Amino acid sequence: MLKTRKRFGQHFLVDETTLARIHDGLAIQPEHHILEIGPGRGELTAEILQATNHVVAVEIDRDLTRYLRERYPRLKVVQADILKVDTLLFRARRVVGNVPYNVSTPLLLRLASIVDCVDVHLMLQKEVVDRIAAIPGTKAWGRLSVKIQRLFDVLPLFLVDPSSFEPPPKVLSAFVRLTYKPTPLQAHDPVLFDTILRHAFSQRRKTIANSLTSFQIDWERIGINSSLRADQLTVAEYISIADATTFRQ
Repeated sequence: MLKTRKRFGQHFLVDETTLARIHDGLAIQPEHHILEIGPGRGELTAEILQATNHVVAVEIDRDLTRYLRERYPRLKVVQADILKVDTLLFRARRVVGNVPYNVSTPLLLRLASIVDCVDVHLMLQKEVVDRIAAIPGTKAWGRLSVKIQRLFDVLPLFLVDPSSFEPPPKVLSAFVRLTYKPTPLQAHDPVLFDTILRHAFSQRRKTIANSLTSFQIDWERIGINSSLRADQLTVAEYISIADATTFRQ
């Protein structure tokens, strides 16, 4: 049996009930094109291949890549780091994956820069799902929440116990669906938008006016209460701030 590798953060999903629940939730049709991230030993892959022949799997582990190619001749396996693969691989595909904690945030941010895939279903650490599904005014609301919810509707589907994995992780996991918004919120200057988020949440207990003193912002004109804290503002309000900013140090 293939062993997990700690350096890749591998925890293979092996619980049959959970695998079936994921597969049922995906509702894959024969015409769907699937991109699977981190297929591991292929437990979920086997379910997906029963529904469609259009499956590409990206696996960083060479031994697992070899194993998957031998076990599933119909499967196209790309041996690569998902954070470095060509974004064309995501085009017109539904994305599904069991994502290691050490790459979950950079992967989410990369997905937020790719608007060509259809939808995204991920197994993540519950803490990460709490952050991307958070609402303003809560402790979990932060930069990642804003950056993801600018583009996606986030729907946590169910929790997954550590015993469902081999080896069991030390934390709870959650399966989440990310669906691209029909009309995502766009800032005129994405770089400035990111800079404002970084400044705001680096001092999240301060008022937003104090956090953004480096910027020239007419708070009254944009209709935002400058005495609010960073974690009390919505995605739309951060877009308004970025679009109204005329000066940056």
